[in-house]
Amino acid sequence: MITTLSSREFNQDTGRAKKATEGGPVFITDRGKPAHVLMTFKDYQRVTGKGKNILDLVGMKGAGSIEFEAEKISNFTKPLKDLF
Repeated sequence: MITTLSSREFNQDTGRAKKATEGGPVFITDRGKPAHVLMTFKDYQRVTGKGKNILDLVGMKGAGSIEFEAEKISNFTKPLKDLF
């Protein structure tokens, strides 16, 4: 659910705006036009893809349907005969 507040409403009741982000983004208008978006940090990370690590990605829904082919690593180790 998207909530829209004027800049004046936002300035008068920031607590309401922060609480509204629990249901989705909050659009803040300036002279009737959208000027800013307020969202939870968790939603921001989801939208930007930041804060993810490989464990987060493996555990996400639908991960089994992602096509992935790892590149073969060559010359990763040296044969034992080269070490002595």
